[in-house]
Amino acid sequence: MRLLLFPLAILLGIFSFSTLESPSPETATIKGAWELVDFYYYEDNEVMDTVIPTKGYRQVKVFTKDRVMWTRSAPIDSVEWFGYGRYIVADDKLIETLEYGSASMMKIIDTMRMFTFELQITEDSYRQITLDENGDRFSSENYKRIDK
Repeated sequence: MRLLLFPLAILLGIFSFSTLESPSPETATIKGAWELVDFYYYEDNEVMDTVIPTKGYRQVKVFTKDRVMWTRSAPIDSVEWFGYGRYIVADDKLIETLEYGSASMMKIIDTMRMFTFELQITEDSYRQITLDENGDRFSSENYKRIDK
C-alpha cells in the first residue's frame, strides 16, 4: 500500500507546484497597472483586424482593490482623456462605473456611467472586449501588465 501512495504523493506535489507557478485566468488579478498594446476589431466574433497605436500614443489603466483610473496621451489629439471610478470583476466580465473624468469624458459619463466588457485575463495581459447590441464581440483593448 505504501508503494502505491508514494508515487501518488509525488504526482500531487508536482501538480500543486505547477499550479502555483502558472496561475489560471481564474486566479489572475486585474489589480495593478496596465498599458494598452493594441486594439482588435471583430467580425462574427473572430478577430478580423489589429490596430497598433500611433507612435507616442499611450493609454494606461490602474486598478486598485475596487477603483480604476485610466489616462490617454495621444500626440496628434489635443483633447484630454482620463476617467476615474469603481470597478468589479464578475465571472468573465469587467464592469466599470465612472464617477468623473476629463471634460471630454464627462460628456460621455453624463449619458452613460457604466461600461461592461467581456474580460479575458492572464497574469501578464488582459483584454476588455466591447460587445454590440446583439452580444457579439465588436472591438477590444488589449493590455500588458506594467506593475503589480
